[in-house]
Amino acid sequence: MDGHFVPNLTFGPKMVADLHRATRLPLDVHLMIERPDDWVDRYVDAGAAYVVVHVEAARAVSATLSRIRTRGAKAGITLSPATPVEAILPYLTEVDLALVMSVNPGFGGQKFIESAISKLQRLRREIDARHLAVELEVDGGVKLDNVRRVVEAGASVVVAGSAVFEAPEGVEAALKKLRALA
Repeated sequence: MDGHFVPNLTFGPKMVADLHRATRLPLDVHLMIERPDDWVDRYVDAGAAYVVVHVEAARAVSATLSRIRTRGAKAGITLSPATPVEAILPYLTEVDLALVMSVNPGFGGQKFIESAISKLQRLRREIDARHLAVELEVDGGVKLDNVRRVVEAGASVVVAGSAVFEAPEGVEAALKKLRALA
């Protein structure tokens, strides 16, 4: 997050590089920034396994997705809640991951936006109809009371922040509950 595309500001390539040295897990880097095209190389160099850009922010979407893949990372595209699914349909053949934001990007702990369910369903139908190997991810407001619905709607990857890290029973117990419900 750059404080421009979204109002919040978070860590950059240095943090990704530090995390990359500390884990063998793939790092999924969601760029909620203006001009993500200018930052692809820095995040791939830092160790990002996935680089996900907003269709609303990239100046040259296809070129940016191609650059991500050429550099050896998996390419992803995302849309904010106000953006229609149609905005990313032309790029589905160019990505490894499609991300539906189910909150307005920028801050954790927000309430799930219900229209994300129909977006997930529409994208799942498109991905399956085209026989594409595209992960369908959802991010924002995913909790115990809606995780099953987002998976049933077609999500294959679920991002759950506050539901896990703010759970009174602790991270491991929260993950176990989410996985069971999903």
